[in-house]
Amino acid sequence: MDSNAETVRDNTGTADDPQARPLPAAAPQVGARVALATDASGIAHDGELPLLVAALRARGVDATTASWDDAGFDWAAQDLVVIRSTWEYTGRLPEFLAWADRVDAVTSLHSPARVVRWNSDKRYLAELAALAVPTVPTRFIAPGEDIALPEHGDIVVKPSVSAGARNSARYTPTQRDAAEAHVRLLQAAGETAMVQPYMDRIADGERALVYLGGRFSHALRKGPVLTDTGRIDNERTPHPDLTAHVPDEAERDLAAAALAAAATAVGAVGVYARVDLVRGADGAPVVMELELIEPNLFLTASPGGVDRFVEAVARLVADNP
Repeated sequence: MDSNAETVRDNTGTADDPQARPLPAAAPQVGARVALATDASGIAHDGELPLLVAALRARGVDATTASWDDAGFDWAAQDLVVIRSTWEYTGRLPEFLAWADRVDAVTSLHSPARVVRWNSDKRYLAELAALAVPTVPTRFIAPGEDIALPEHGDIVVKPSVSAGARNSARYTPTQRDAAEAHVRLLQAAGETAMVQPYMDRIADGERALVYLGGRFSHALRKGPVLTDTGRIDNERTPHPDLTAHVPDEAERDLAAAALAAAATAVGAVGVYARVDLVRGADGAPVVMELELIEPNLFLTASPGGVDRFVEAVARLVADNP
């Protein structure tokens, strides 16, 4: 699971990054009601939830957590609802989208329902590519469509609605039959499969750039997940080998371009974002994923990360009295 109890070997670097300066302090909103939306999985595995609630309460905010599928919780009574760790939504997407629409209609939801709808399906990668954002080349194969796989190299097959490498697998050229069977399995379940070339430079680490309140906060480098071949991962996979990372100019520029393109495509981004990048064969970064609705933000892995998150939420509260 996406536990925030994961350790980072080195926290040096990001604290001295000039883009990681704290946000200007928002005026305390004493008594403002803020709910962090989660679910059973998040309650069990999101170690940052109690830290965020405590930090918000220390600012005078009436903060709580609630499962998004809790029919008895009064979302309309909240001044702000922040989606935090709703990690089980991938298996219940229509229900989750309906919940987001309902909450967005009665209070301030972040990320907004339109962002949730857009970002919950990785077909957004095609929109980013159409907006000239370099992305991992991706072919989407909907139910009933012909299966066409890349002819060379290892490939990755996964559903377009997924998180944490769930139901994903890497295949070698000698495992094409298994890759096609994986696509057919997803199609039979009514899911759109996405097929990508395996990015060999991921062995150098996947970069995760985190933005809070519209500003760069910190970055981590993550080890590869699909190290085996031919094996479908059915469980959410933790992020291995986390290490602090100072993004270079090319990585920052690409992350900024991805966020700008997302804002163009859907009209907003939200209080947080995580942009996952990997180096291509030519050494240039490309976008693997753009996480806008429930990513692990690795807040405790960066000095001041929790405070920057809380400050971003506090500013939202101040802007929505």
